[in-house]
Amino acid sequence: MPLSLDTLREKIAHARTTQHYISGDGTSEERKLAHQVTGRTVRLAAVLILLTRENDIANDWQVVLTQRTAHLHDHAGQISFPGGRKDDEDSDLIATALREANEEIGADASKIEVIGALPSYVTVTAYEVTPIVAISVPQPYVCDPFEVADIFHMPLAHVLEEGNWRRDSFMRAGLRREYWAVPFRERYVWGATAGMLRTLKMALTSEKE
Repeated sequence: MPLSLDTLREKIAHARTTQHYISGDGTSEERKLAHQVTGRTVRLAAVLILLTRENDIANDWQVVLTQRTAHLHDHAGQISFPGGRKDDEDSDLIATALREANEEIGADASKIEVIGALPSYVTVTAYEVTPIVAISVPQPYVCDPFEVADIFHMPLAHVLEEGNWRRDSFMRAGLRREYWAVPFRERYVWGATAGMLRTLKMALTSEKE
């Protein structure tokens, strides 16, 4: 399926109206309720799903991803999008995503066009994360040495190919927990990042699960 810019805009706009995508082991509403039952406050956050391409070939989109540094308290060494918790100074979640992308990878917001947002994803760490989808012309990135160990690109075509996906699991407190994973070369992309990429895949291929 050729993914022109117009197609991306149309698909992302439609995805925002669909709130019940399953990403991982339940919907966001189910995860939010589980946190409320245990008394945990669910905080707002945003990530930037930044798409870029070297030319105007429709199927040449690349997703910008980061690998977190090994010393971080949460999700050390894992693959993630630029993003984080909403600050009081942020006007909205788009501002959060753009600010975090600038802080973490030096992304220049003047070169970025936001095209929409995906349904939110509630994490096990009690964040309601809104994925902001945007495009950018190629630009240089610089790692924040405290948070980001590496920056790399994953072809969007890799995300859209069903054969690259798998369901993995682990045991916690005697229960088996399942999650999405979409390995790419030597990178193991899983958890919330894979869950949001799965939602992006579903949005762009009009799949329902």
